Amino acid sequence: MSDFKNLFGDGEPEEGEPTASNGGYDAEPENRLPRSYVEKEVTIANVVEEIYYPAGHAQGRSESSMWVLLRDARGREFKIVMLPELGKAILSAIRNEVPDRPFTHDLIKNVIERLGATLEKIVIDDLWQDTFYAKLHLRVDDTTVHEMDARPSDAVALALRFHVPIFVSEAVFEATQPEEPA
Repeated sequence: MSDFKNLFGDGEPEEGEPTASNGGYDAEPENRLPRSYVEKEVTIANVVEEIYYPAGHAQGRSESSMWVLLRDARGREFKIVMLPELGKAILSAIRNEVPDRPFTHDLIKNVIERLGATLEKIVIDDLWQDTFYAKLHLRVDDTTVHEMDARPSDAVALALRFHVPIFVSEAVFEATQPEEPA
């Protein structure tokens, strides 16, 4: 027991150290204290597919990744990397392509509408351990709005299909902007 205590102390955080109870960085998202959100509307500046040839793979075998570049009115930008299929779902919505049969995001839109709800907006509201988090804001009637967790790529694909605004919390912008030289 003494070896454990010598290595890790008594397990109590030191004064001022971030913890789950005080909303610290290392707290799991579901254990963090709610933030006060200042949200900025963003637009999609670009959707990019990167094709690369990984080292050690068969010659000529390529892989790809996609990312969406979001920009606010002040010109601040950041990108969200996603699976190629989700990037293609976003491109499909940007191009107003209508598939013969609904793909997943089209199906979700149809279900939401048939249940009498609508998507009001999406908010990319957190960044934790290099993973973005988002919420869908669904209105069911005049007074009821439900927030639902979603992957940002899915949320963006739905926002484009519903033609609703995309917002990003100021905290996410602060966390994604490069350090300014001193």
